Amino acid sequence: MCIVLSGVVYHSSFVDEEGISKACGCPLLPLKSHIRGPAPVSEQDTTDIVDEAITFFRANVFFKNFDIKSSSDKLLIYLTLYINIALKRLEGCRTLAEGTKAIINLGLENVPVPGEAGFPFPGLFSPAQSQKEADTLHLYGLKPL
Repeated sequence: MCIVLSGVVYHSSFVDEEGISKACGCPLLPLKSHIRGPAPVSEQDTTDIVDEAITFFRANVFFKNFDIKSSSDKLLIYLTLYINIALKRLEGCRTLAEGTKAIINLGLENVPVPGEAGFPFPGLFSPAQSQKEADTLHLYGLKPL
């Protein structure tokens, strides 16, 4: 699968390993978070997938072609788009309070999952096979774009 989105492409360092759960083909990678959810907790001094997405954002927003090497790359693509949307939401914010409110509101919006209308990358992840799988993605944090 090749996603058409120019520049150097950075792939995720997370590779598909046994023991990593998936929902809709999306790996539920460890996250540095104090919020309970389906993701394993990552140590605070290690890099998680969100750190990678932020680190690679500037380079990856310019890619035209992205050869997907793992399901973690799919999640990296999704997170890159989510960061872009978040930054657009922050454009008009003049204060920290306004920016905080904009990001919180983004996180509270209705969440379509793969296979539902409104999911931004049809075919990137497989459609949810059950409500439980959809709920798992909601809890993991896949948000609408």
